[in-house]
Amino acid sequence: MAEDPARKSYLFGRQKAKKLSQRQQALVDTLLKERLIDPKSGPADQGFDHKDRPVWLEIGFGGGEHLSTMAARHKEVNFIGCEPFINGIAKLLVAIEEQNLENIRIYNNDARHVLESLGKASLERVFLLYPDPWPKKRHHKRRFVTTETLDLLAEKLKPGSELLIASDIPDYIRTSLLALRAHSQFSWAPEKADNWRTPPEGWPGTRYEQKAFREGRTPTYLKITRI
Repeated sequence: MAEDPARKSYLFGRQKAKKLSQRQQALVDTLLKERLIDPKSGPADQGFDHKDRPVWLEIGFGGGEHLSTMAARHKEVNFIGCEPFINGIAKLLVAIEEQNLENIRIYNNDARHVLESLGKASLERVFLLYPDPWPKKRHHKRRFVTTETLDLLAEKLKPGSELLIASDIPDYIRTSLLALRAHSQFSWAPEKADNWRTPPEGWPGTRYEQKAFREGRTPTYLKITRI
């Protein structure tokens, strides 16, 4: 049987590293089951208690530092976080339990599946923070920002909403900007010179960002508007 193109996965590499702590494993066995969503069973934004709230999506949330901070600050927003790496999911689950964050749902696979399940103009904000840069040229096709995924994002984002991309890899930013500026439904217009070096107000940062600073790399922040 041919593979359903809507279920194609672009994930590569391992999904688990070091052994989880006892607490983390317990949360994976219990809390994750409560927060996990399955886009195959219906729109990914229907798993919330308050379905009338705005929906923000974070693609590849890493250890969940940004996602948990934003969810704590914006209790009026429903958050979907996509992350295949179980160690990162476990870290987020700890934050969810400690802060009683009821407005987060998790998908542990390719974020494209979530996007494909959503209705048109159902997202008000999307975060793509420090994605895997796939630095080798032969692997560039694995990068998330492509014409195909931008078409999908444009369909799911409301006009006037924001796509925020952060990376410390200049070539990733360069190729992303080329794709974005060639797309008719996205606009990048920095408010002032060097605006792309300044994170959004109240930015909580991520562990990948801190690693970039330690290793002497300067992050870039692209605030893209869905036209």
